[in-house]
Amino acid sequence: MIASALGLLHRDSFYRLVIASGDKRFVELRCNACHSVKGSVERLEDEGHPQIYVQLGGEVTRVKTCRDLVTSIVNPSHKFSRGPDPRHVTPQGESKMPRYNEVMTVQQLIDITAYLAGTYSVWSPEYPVVPQH
Repeated sequence: MIASALGLLHRDSFYRLVIASGDKRFVELRCNACHSVKGSVERLEDEGHPQIYVQLGGEVTRVKTCRDLVTSIVNPSHKFSRGPDPRHVTPQGESKMPRYNEVMTVQQLIDITAYLAGTYSVWSPEYPVVPQH
């Protein structure tokens, strides 16, 4: 069901509808307790939140696919972007990100994935042209 629903993300009109509610879902599920989204959602700054901070969105050197984002949400220990920061992992090497599999609906997952996918842009470094001799 998730795979067929995510296939819909490539349809433009559906994609625009989902993005509109993705930021609301992000806040509703309190993802902003540990994450901010570049140019959009700020991290919560009130007391009682973990001292963990991971910024999402912005310029990256590789495209973030919907598959990458869904995997990061449903299995946060699957891959760490820059190696695990000791503040972000348990002594067993697992991500401290809560598992949302039992509380997040498929629609919430689709909305957040579509929203996050639209917050990344690919940056390609410019390399000097070396003349051939």
